[in-house]
Amino acid sequence: MLNLTSLAKIHTCNGTTRRDFLQIGTLGAIGLGLPQWLAAQQAGRVNADADKKSCIMIFNLGAPSQLDTFDMKPNAPAEIRGPFQPIATRGDFQVSEILPRHAEIADKFSIVRSCYHTAAAVHDAGWQMLQTGRQFTGGVNYPHAGAVVEYLKGRRTDLPAHVVLPETMGRGGGNLPNGQAGGFLGKTYDPFALMADPSQPNFKVPDLLPPTDLGDVRIDRRRRMRAAVEDKLAHLEASESAQMMDTNFQAAYRLMSSTQARSAFDLTQEPEQVRQRYGMNRFGQCCLLARRLIEAGVRFVTINTFLTVFDEITWDIHGSKPFTTIDGMKNIVAPMYDQGYSALIEDLHQRGMLVDTMVCGLAEFGRTPKVNPAGGRDHWPQCFTCTFAGGGVQGGRAVGASDSIGAVPAERPTMPSEVVATIFKSLGLDLQHELPGPGQRPFPIVDFGVREIKELFV
Repeated sequence: MLNLTSLAKIHTCNGTTRRDFLQIGTLGAIGLGLPQWLAAQQAGRVNADADKKSCIMIFNLGAPSQLDTFDMKPNAPAEIRGPFQPIATRGDFQVSEILPRHAEIADKFSIVRSCYHTAAAVHDAGWQMLQTGRQFTGGVNYPHAGAVVEYLKGRRTDLPAHVVLPETMGRGGGNLPNGQAGGFLGKTYDPFALMADPSQPNFKVPDLLPPTDLGDVRIDRRRRMRAAVEDKLAHLEASESAQMMDTNFQAAYRLMSSTQARSAFDLTQEPEQVRQRYGMNRFGQCCLLARRLIEAGVRFVTINTFLTVFDEITWDIHGSKPFTTIDGMKNIVAPMYDQGYSALIEDLHQRGMLVDTMVCGLAEFGRTPKVNPAGGRDHWPQCFTCTFAGGGVQGGRAVGASDSIGAVPAERPTMPSEVVATIFKSLGLDLQHELPGPGQRPFPIVDFGVREIKELFV
């Protein structure tokens, strides 16, 4: 392991680890996108007030059943409609009885019931499409929407521009990129991943705190850290990481030494009743932490409701182990999600933050219209529902519709590229803006002709 006070060798097979970078004051998860942001402003490709805008992407890993949550079919046969009943809401749509708190705040969010994609029905294919807007093909790894925002806008404060909570996704079964990276923009634009459970009593952020072996440089930290980094660069200059280290030194150092950053991640500053309202579980506390991070200046927060679909209770309701049953969704997953999501929307609204903060609830696909022999539902990318709140979205409405059994879109078919375009539009980005793509060729942030879901905003 590298440290700041002595020479050391790198023991990894593929270069310096993220913790090594932090030891010497570099964090690959932070990009200095300010030049790109200023250039975009000068080119008229960014709205003047867009710097106020933020996004919280909740990724419902495992994929909720549209028929048991937001797109119920009470008049369909029993094997289609499932065991739950729809309930009225404060919006112009119904939701499942397993989401009662959603019903109470339905005037603040809207749903798109006609989402679909044409990729394989495997989790990580959908993860890639819904977070990048594109299908992984030809070996091209596309950047997460948050990475694009970070590249174009940079960061507002000592905190990273894009944070993933509680950590990046694990296995999905398809051996594909999960979409939660900088992609062709480079590792500089990978998100800062918390890598900790904020619901734990001893919760700390490992990569935000200076390493324990820095005690002898604390008195004159700025001068000595810079000198140490310059010394280390001589030993690392042969690696691909060297240039990135020099570029990002100031960003990483500001993060490690920032009282603002530490304060933003300190959930003990929240009243106990607020923490309880969100739910004292990993997802609930991630939602609370997301609000604190947005409040402190983070532009984009991605929350993974779960980390993997294997051996964990998730939305992946195949009905038998190692997956989840419908009862598991009813008794564990849905109550947790219902509580955390509703608390987040209410809290943002009460603080006056919802108007400038889009909260989108995404998933990799939906579930089969017909209940399978194990009493669950299987993968179904042909039709699913996404939710949107804040950031200019008009609440209380349903956009699009599925057919009579929730199998395919019947009105306003919506592709993943349109979902990502909607996020970019909410953040004030010009959808024709270009990135430096593979081979440094101009690459639009969304494909030509793709537009946002306009019905959400008018």
